[in-house]
Amino acid sequence: MNNPRIIADQNMSLVEDYFGHLGKVKLMAGRAIDRHSIEGAEILLVRSVTQVDQTLLQGSSIRFVGSATAGTDHIDLDYLKANNIQFAYAPGCNAEAVVQYALSVFACLKPKWQQSRVGIVGCGNVGGKLYQKLCNLGVDCRVYDPFLTQTQIPDLVSFEQVLDCDIISLHTPLTTEGEFPTHHLFDQQVLDQLKPNDLLINAGRGGVIDNLALINRLKQNDGIQVALDVWESEPQINTELLDLVSLATPHIAGYSDEGKIRGTRMLYEAVCGFYLDHKAIQQPSNVANSNKVAINGTEKALNQLLLESYNVVEDDQRMRNRLKQGDIGQGFDQLRKTYPQRREYSHFRVSADTTLSRQLKILGYSTD
Repeated sequence: MNNPRIIADQNMSLVEDYFGHLGKVKLMAGRAIDRHSIEGAEILLVRSVTQVDQTLLQGSSIRFVGSATAGTDHIDLDYLKANNIQFAYAPGCNAEAVVQYALSVFACLKPKWQQSRVGIVGCGNVGGKLYQKLCNLGVDCRVYDPFLTQTQIPDLVSFEQVLDCDIISLHTPLTTEGEFPTHHLFDQQVLDQLKPNDLLINAGRGGVIDNLALINRLKQNDGIQVALDVWESEPQINTELLDLVSLATPHIAGYSDEGKIRGTRMLYEAVCGFYLDHKAIQQPSNVANSNKVAINGTEKALNQLLLESYNVVEDDQRMRNRLKQGDIGQGFDQLRKTYPQRREYSHFRVSADTTLSRQLKILGYSTD
């Protein structure tokens, strides 16, 4: 490979550290990447905010597209295949971070979540990891995923049955075709079936919930709680809905340092596999600090420790305060661009008693 020009979303971690020895790297805001900016480039690295399709790529010299995301609904895969453009993405790169997000929501809004019935809609990389951890903790779980079997997931149930859970956590891609499309899966009819005091979490894709229907449901004011990390029409989200939900975050559920770096690493390895012998793969020295932070868990409950490592309320307050200033779209994107450092459970070492230590190990903490 002769020093290809590389265009990358500036919100990707360590892009220059990983790709700098391969070619010239130009970082850009994801929404600013257009046909003009990719002229002469061979490699395009994006996140979910960049629509990669014929409009963007036609007539370009792009030979490789990588998306540092677990989803691909922003990528026209058929167009890439038809034009012999290689593609890679990063399934599972942010799974640990999204589980951390979900459990922080549990700890904030359903403190007795270990005694609740948890429904998981979509049991892929993220939903599957959440399911595994909850089951290992002894939590009563139900899973809806029409692409899986009872042999794979013993707690597989119908969609109607998963709606009967106390907590419902959504982790599906956004699809509009096929036998089981997820677009507006939670429409007005479904939302009206939620029970008072239920908790609904969406950390998948915004369009899985009909946001206007959700406004109508929340106006019934019967105690249901909603935590949204993803929204329809991002970044121009509906501020009426923002005011009604219990927790609001700007599509950052998977934004841990480790998750971001993992995504970049996966794309780097895919590029090296396409262009180079794998022996060319290098490990940047500027990776996330592996030194663990100690937390004294003596006499603390599990919820306290979950919130010490990541408290979703801080992200909620940051978002509400920023969007009060106006310019919703710019504010939403700015929150993502300037998101503070966040570390996964594995970064924390906790001293705790035997029972709590076992629970923390299941979640991924280091324990003394």
